[in-house]
Amino acid sequence: MSRSVSIYVCQNCGAETRQFFGRCTSCGEWNSIIEEKISSIIRKNATKKSSFRHSSEQKRSEPITSVKKEVIQRMSSGYKEFDNVLGGGLVPGSLVLVGGDPGIGKSTLLLQSAAAMALKETILYVTAEESAEQVRLRWNRLQGSESNLHLLAETDLDAVIDELDSLKPQVAIIDSIQALQDCNLSSGAGSVTQVRECSAALQRIAKKRNIALIIVGHVTKEGILAGPKVLEHLVDAVLTFEGDRFASHRLLRAIKNRFGATNELAVFEMEGEGLIEVKNPSELFLSNEQANGVATIMTCEGARPLAIEIQALINTTSYPNPRRTATGVESNRLHQILAVIEKNMSLALSRHDCYLAVVGGINVEEPGADLGIATAIVSSFKSIQIPSGTILIGEIGLGGQLRPVRQIHQRIQEAMRLGFTRVIIPNESKVNIIKNNNKIKILKASKINEALKLAFNN
Repeated sequence: MSRSVSIYVCQNCGAETRQFFGRCTSCGEWNSIIEEKISSIIRKNATKKSSFRHSSEQKRSEPITSVKKEVIQRMSSGYKEFDNVLGGGLVPGSLVLVGGDPGIGKSTLLLQSAAAMALKETILYVTAEESAEQVRLRWNRLQGSESNLHLLAETDLDAVIDELDSLKPQVAIIDSIQALQDCNLSSGAGSVTQVRECSAALQRIAKKRNIALIIVGHVTKEGILAGPKVLEHLVDAVLTFEGDRFASHRLLRAIKNRFGATNELAVFEMEGEGLIEVKNPSELFLSNEQANGVATIMTCEGARPLAIEIQALINTTSYPNPRRTATGVESNRLHQILAVIEKNMSLALSRHDCYLAVVGGINVEEPGADLGIATAIVSSFKSIQIPSGTILIGEIGLGGQLRPVRQIHQRIQEAMRLGFTRVIIPNESKVNIIKNNNKIKILKASKINEALKLAFNN
């Protein structure tokens, strides 16, 4: 008879111990360790497999120049914006992890993509959280047509692997990995051990059958992907689907991609018939209204430049300490910019409340937005409007100097396409010759006070 062995696994980091601790010795999380029982037969079989050596001739190392270069054949996901985030499309044999908050639209996006791909390829959609009837209702609402899309409502890992072996689809979607369960493990679905073992088993079958596998993952209340960190290391690409549940637009962002650039961004809009891709995201984050404290920046998300509106409100404080509130921008960055403005412009901002917001709910992390933030703050403080058609690009140093940012040529080209007439950039920026540059005026400044004078002079 098989004898079960108890191990204790941290549900936060996946660390294993032989005894229970109130606090994980690896990540320091309290009350995250649970007991899991694994059959001794399984452990022995795993030991035998790990010690097994192939009888065939062992591979030897070779010079890197002698390795054959293989051309990656990508498959379209059915959405051009989705393909751009993936780096050009799905790669056969790759694993893609898509994470996001509950109800944000992950299943809707993947079901629409599966329906589009199934017009040309064999697609398997594994629903482990919903019944087949529920998925069919959503498919009908999304105006799904007849296609080679196969649906499997199953939570057992062995049944899913058997279906992958027999059907041999080009693309398989697992919704979600936290709902799958390996019956050989005593822990419940969604635990660290279950997620790790199920993901590893799916990876083996995907590499063996050359199947492009898309895995849906949940996120924790802190907004990070649930499950062990090894899950993110295991997959080839990690995509996050984010946005406000009460707003219509959704952002698909790549935070890891072995076959393309990271931080690529795609924008979708949720409508009655499903998700619609936004081909010109800049129009979503811009408004035609002119007001005090409003500036436009050109930020870069991956390789895509985006024109985004920054709004600032400066008001005399009624508290001993002024309030500093930022939405979409890191608060420490706001404090630093306020200090630089007060030092170099002699503005008494320390006696005023400051509220800063990025229109559209997008988070701006790159330092190229510093000049736009500073200009919006001064515009609100002085009650002066920034002339229409002005784009501000540049990083601000602690001494008030402007520093160049990456991809300045692409940003100016996007500003020209959107109809902007003036762009203010750091003096050290290297701008190539731009066609039709008579449509836009490029102004350069080396210090923040010089840039602000250029910004407010039409």
